[in-house]
Amino acid sequence: MTTQTAFTVLPVPGPGAEDVVVATHGPHEGSVFTGTEDGAIVRIAHDGRRLERVAETGGRPLGIEFAPDGRLLVCDAKRGLLWVDPATGGVELITAEVEGRPMRFCNNAAIADDGTIWWSDSSTRYGIDRWKDDFVQNTRTGRLLRRAPDGEVSVVLDGLAFANGVALSSSGDFVAVAETGARTVVRHWISGPNAGMRDRLCSDLPGYPDNIARGSDGLIWITIASPRDPLVEVLQKAPLALRRLATKVPEALQPKPQQTVRVMAYDDHGTLVHDLDVQPAEHRASYHMVTGVREFEGQVWMGSLHEAAVARLDLAAFGSRGSSA
Repeated sequence: MTTQTAFTVLPVPGPGAEDVVVATHGPHEGSVFTGTEDGAIVRIAHDGRRLERVAETGGRPLGIEFAPDGRLLVCDAKRGLLWVDPATGGVELITAEVEGRPMRFCNNAAIADDGTIWWSDSSTRYGIDRWKDDFVQNTRTGRLLRRAPDGEVSVVLDGLAFANGVALSSSGDFVAVAETGARTVVRHWISGPNAGMRDRLCSDLPGYPDNIARGSDGLIWITIASPRDPLVEVLQKAPLALRRLATKVPEALQPKPQQTVRVMAYDDHGTLVHDLDVQPAEHRASYHMVTGVREFEGQVWMGSLHEAAVARLDLAAFGSRGSSA
């Protein structure tokens, strides 16, 4: 059985706290950062009692990573890849273009030990305001991108079904990227005998993965933003004209993400270690559509594309593969 404190919802000053990251060192150690719909970067004290707006991106921040120098790497869906200094509020544009063309949907990233940045551009056709169009139409124009330490930007993988969360293996020999529309997490091998090859860390997930992140436990944590929707998957395989028509019907009649709070964790070999489906129903009523996840010292922090809050889950309250009671 879980206790009343096993799952805690912590309000933030603005909707759309899509991702979360925990500061692992420096003056903000233990603090949690998130970005909201209005462009704010918010710092949450480790106990959840103090909130501070530390920066404004001027766009729509999504994925957030904590860099070794204490800055935040922010994927802003409207502005591109940014450095944000939480100490000063300074915002520096890294890149807004790939191969001479503006990114449409900068989404999530990971930073390698040598400073290489790996990140996703979810679609080359639709931006965040029309994410459902890309998802239902299944454009498969998502990309995994790389910025080398010398600043060179390249496309590593393309043709992805709504490229989303990005995470590196514990040894840095592969980078993983979630394909939301395909319910899978793809691996691109960086080094070793499989260098340059592509395979899957996991597939046939029970729902649609959003952001992914490596935890302090060495596992790759994966959000399940919504359970599998048979209607959506029928539409994704329908003729293009029907897929386009489906995205033009009134919002009230379109498929909607089902309310759920679920995260999963895999090791680097693709073995499922945790499958946490938060119960009871009243928890889901107060928080849903988990799109960001970060495990740190036994606490699992979660963000949501729609909620004006982040959530914290005590991993000790769960069995290794069970749901909460």
